[in-house]
Amino acid sequence: MSATPIINDPGRDQDLESGPSQQWRPGLGLVALILGLGILAALAGARITGALKPDLLVDISPLVRFGLPVAGTIADLAAALTVGALVMAATALPVGGDTSPEPCRPAMTIAAAAAGVWALAELTQMIFVFADISATPLLDSSFGAGLFSFVRDIDLGRGYLVGVLIAMLVSLGAAGSRSLRSAGLLSVVAMIGLVPLALRGHTSTTSDHYTAVTALGLHVLGVCVWVGGLAVLMMLRRSLDDAQVLAAAHRFSTLALWCFVAVAASGVISALLRIGSFAGLRTAYGALVIAKTVLLVALGLAGLVHRRSTLRALAAGVPTAFRRLAIGEVALMAIASGLAVALSRSAPPVPDVPPAQPTAAQQITGFPLPPPATWATYFTQWRPDLFWLILVGLGAAGYLAGVIRLRRRGDAWPIGRTAAWLAAMVVLAWATSGGAAVYGRFLFSAHMLGHMTESMLVPMFAVMGAPITLALRTLPVRDDGTRGAREWLLALVHSRFATVVANPFVAGILFGASIFAFYFSGLFPLAMSTHVGHELAQIHFLAAGFLFMWVLMGVDPGPPRPAPPLRLLVLFIVVSVHSFFGVILMMSKTVLAGEYYGSLGRTWGPSLLADQNFGGSLAWGFGEIPMFIVALVLFVQWMRSDERAARRLDRAADRDGDAELQAYNAMLAKIAERDSRRER
Repeated sequence: MSATPIINDPGRDQDLESGPSQQWRPGLGLVALILGLGILAALAGARITGALKPDLLVDISPLVRFGLPVAGTIADLAAALTVGALVMAATALPVGGDTSPEPCRPAMTIAAAAAGVWALAELTQMIFVFADISATPLLDSSFGAGLFSFVRDIDLGRGYLVGVLIAMLVSLGAAGSRSLRSAGLLSVVAMIGLVPLALRGHTSTTSDHYTAVTALGLHVLGVCVWVGGLAVLMMLRRSLDDAQVLAAAHRFSTLALWCFVAVAASGVISALLRIGSFAGLRTAYGALVIAKTVLLVALGLAGLVHRRSTLRALAAGVPTAFRRLAIGEVALMAIASGLAVALSRSAPPVPDVPPAQPTAAQQITGFPLPPPATWATYFTQWRPDLFWLILVGLGAAGYLAGVIRLRRRGDAWPIGRTAAWLAAMVVLAWATSGGAAVYGRFLFSAHMLGHMTESMLVPMFAVMGAPITLALRTLPVRDDGTRGAREWLLALVHSRFATVVANPFVAGILFGASIFAFYFSGLFPLAMSTHVGHELAQIHFLAAGFLFMWVLMGVDPGPPRPAPPLRLLVLFIVVSVHSFFGVILMMSKTVLAGEYYGSLGRTWGPSLLADQNFGGSLAWGFGEIPMFIVALVLFVQWMRSDERAARRLDRAADRDGDAELQAYNAMLAKIAERDSRRER
């Protein structure tokens, strides 16, 4: 899963000096191969499943029927090339060298061009999808007005528009920047642009909507980094020398292994949700799933061969087998991407239809109404959120792996920090998948309980675990100017952005003011009624809580922190603001998100207003306990800092014979002598 340079090629220097057209010609040929195979696979798969057959009632045009899989394939592959180029530029491609002083530049050029194609393909898809679902001919006089309404009022249309805008933003950003920092930032933006892809297709109406969306999102992200990264490495092989290609290939190999795991796991989950049983494998849809599975197994075996033998061959100066394997992998990936587009255009064996008689709760939240809430059911009711369970699993496994690595090399790590971090992971899993999450969609008080847990309790334990210190002590160090995980973490911790937000007053404002901005605006109903809004709200409050706790009581490295007394002052101010928020809810006579909560059809529990008042008391009382612990930790840190300062002074006095005290006494003697002369 890598590329290879041209070794012992007498025409190499001539090619590099002859201009960009000669240098980029092999890359353009590879792009043509990827697009050609992907489009053929998409059309063939759609024909097998019957997705290309004209509608018996209304057939708009063959252009729409055939154009949708073609545009979808181009958009998916362009998105993969964009993400892959940016990720490789930010993490794997070397910096400096005789043949290419700025390897980041060609990668960013690829990203800019691919993102532009991505935007155009998304726009074309948006037009064709509207024509398909509205049965409106492309040349109809009402098509423009209908398309505008589709983009303005329908979630699917808005999703396409967001994808187009993000792709355009990435294209412009990549065209105008060449730094590693820009590559990293644009990588994140491009990955956000993949979110609309995960919200389309069969995931929108499946019975387990949240799991399906998360699985598809993980699948798309893994495929994009894997396919795009390998293609970019192949395209840039002539701009890198042999040592640079070998280093980049090793780094991409690690990325590809993680991508393979992500794609395989998410593919299994998605297949189970759409096929339902082994009988579904006997359908045309199931045949495509089997074909994709075979391709994935083949790619996994190729990756195994790559890691065990072809990297060694490349290091030994024998690149032929390596190059053939990499080109074969790219071809298989393109075919698999085309089959994925065909599957998205085909009806799965498990129909994407809502229940025959859905309740009000199912229509609004996608889930049935849980049993009446008790303290016991808050610990027995679980609804796994795949997104958060993945983060919890990675967080716990990564932390334990770091501790084990330290122990193996003979370094100690406090058991209390490990216990604190694991406690944070367990509490986070409960807050996002346990009773707080289950009842949080139906009871404001349960939602507030989850909010307080995610923004206060989890961050407090997580900060006590010192995860940044552990990461910096265990992650591999790079000394060639590139940035791995450790280098990006250091860059973030010591960035200007971190300096600003790590100011206690700024962190306090982000933590305290965001509560009012969220609950007393339209953001709260939006978060409760949409999956993406709900997840973003949880991410925000978790991040804001971690930042606030990190600034106040963290032991991890970062920007200089003020003295403990100032941090205690900020803590008491934020506690007061938080308590004021709770009191407002306790005394309020207006129900927040009343239309949402009032439409759920809940027949048990307190009234909406009584439940909200109880939620306010939770916000007021629950928040005091973590804040008291933080204040206690700050007080202990204050005492210890004074003790350390006293010990430093004592050591300095021992070294210089207490010169500072003698100088002070001499100064007092001079003052006394001067005063006595004045009295005379």
